[in-house]
Amino acid sequence: MAKVIVVFHSGYGHTLRLAQSVAHGAAAELLAIDADGNLPEGGWEALAAADAIIFGSPTYMGNVSWQFKKFADASSKPWYTQTWKDKIFGGFTASANVNGDKHSTLHYFMTLAMQHGGIWAGTGHNYNNTKASQRSDVNYLASSAGPMAQTPGDASGEEMNAGDLETGRLFGARIAALAAVR
Repeated sequence: MAKVIVVFHSGYGHTLRLAQSVAHGAAAELLAIDADGNLPEGGWEALAAADAIIFGSPTYMGNVSWQFKKFADASSKPWYTQTWKDKIFGGFTASANVNGDKHSTLHYFMTLAMQHGGIWAGTGHNYNNTKASQRSDVNYLASSAGPMAQTPGDASGEEMNAGDLETGRLFGARIAALAAVR
């Protein structure tokens, strides 16, 4: 079985909830970036030992949170030693708006993964874009790059859309399966 780590920052609980769904699908370990942008003790070692790394951050002002960016900048040490080279990577994000420029966050994750010599994996799901589609369908927000979640700004993480959470779970399972055959 592949070792998968979900490393993420969550500001208000929505990204945490999506991270939990992704981790459930991947049977992964959650590694939370704290409010100061730091990993817990042993975090860097866990990432070095992982077969796959999944990034998660809310989309704030069209990109990752500053806490995630601090983590990303600190990853220059494993970059220098090529510690994460050839690992499977993926990423997910959440925002209050249907668009909210979430693709900028996912593209940031892809660039970070490529900087580390990683192998990026997207959702692998078609879109639900017919008249019969429902907001609770898998990949309703139509992202190939990674799961996106949308929850109104005045709604809690507990009120997240079931389809977005299921998209995350299926994505986690896909990453784990890809890492297992690598």
